[in-house]
Amino acid sequence: MHVNDVLDVPQHARTGTLPAESRIAQLLHEAHQRYAGLSEGTIADYIPALAEADPRQFGLSLTEVDGTVHRVGDTQVPFSIQSISKAFVLALVCEEIGHTEVRRAVGVNNTGLPFNSVIALELNDGDPMNPMVNAGAIATTALVPGAGADEKWKLLHEGLSRFAGRSLEVDERVFCSESASNHRNQGIADLLTSYGRLGGDPAQMVEVYTRQCALLVTSDDLAVMGATLADGGLNPVTGERVVSAEVCRDTLALLAACGMYERSGEWLFEIGLPAKSGVSGGIVAIAPGKGALGAFSPPLDRAGNSVRGQRACAFLSRSLGLNLFASHPHVPAPFGAERHQP
Repeated sequence: MHVNDVLDVPQHARTGTLPAESRIAQLLHEAHQRYAGLSEGTIADYIPALAEADPRQFGLSLTEVDGTVHRVGDTQVPFSIQSISKAFVLALVCEEIGHTEVRRAVGVNNTGLPFNSVIALELNDGDPMNPMVNAGAIATTALVPGAGADEKWKLLHEGLSRFAGRSLEVDERVFCSESASNHRNQGIADLLTSYGRLGGDPAQMVEVYTRQCALLVTSDDLAVMGATLADGGLNPVTGERVVSAEVCRDTLALLAACGMYERSGEWLFEIGLPAKSGVSGGIVAIAPGKGALGAFSPPLDRAGNSVRGQRACAFLSRSLGLNLFASHPHVPAPFGAERHQP
């Protein structure tokens, strides 16, 4: 990730609210203008339906926890959610079966290897390691309550739609395209089964997982979904509680550690936000208590993360004071002033 071009942006740090709406809108437009002409990255072509994406498309959305929405660019262009679904499926599963069981069954540690790695499974005795890589995501999908694939899918579809605040639709063309080319995921599911770590028929679990990845969203949807995690599980647009505050905490912790695959450490070092990317070019980045960014731009870096999306998130993290680890020196109280008592 190259963020040297944003190091000249003043670093703001705050633990309170976001800046004024006019300032947010100004900075969102500035971020879009800065990176709209960037030509780096390549479109994912190992899934035939994704190879047809327009590399010029670029949208940025920001939803505040009070429901205020800011947007610029191609924010209404639908694209398949892909791996970003992993974060919200994890939250739904944690809500259903609890923190402890998810940690035991799937794990919470970064593999340090690519998202579709088979080697990571073999090196760890079949342990998926975390829900953000494909092995862990398939295992997490299998943990969704339900007697079979249809019941699991119904719960997932309804839950992901509640996060977005509207009923999401499956792109059947993308689903069919991925189903015809997801031999590696089928192999991963079979390997999980051989280790006794998949709770369901491997072919059916891969089908459900592939269908969840083919749900159509926009960058506006991603911002609303992320803002739901930022606001303790309440969708800031619909007002509906989707998951508990504790589940949001657990989900954001895992995103911080693993959400950007083998680049997660670099992302956290430079940008300082829990985030998740997808090979369609989407990124969601969450600032707890403040809101979330949704970005869309199809060209990807070698790790499968949107190039423009990363640059825009880096710029906005600095300029809006979103970085979780940024702080200003404490200003001592005047002599004789009464200290705050809890």
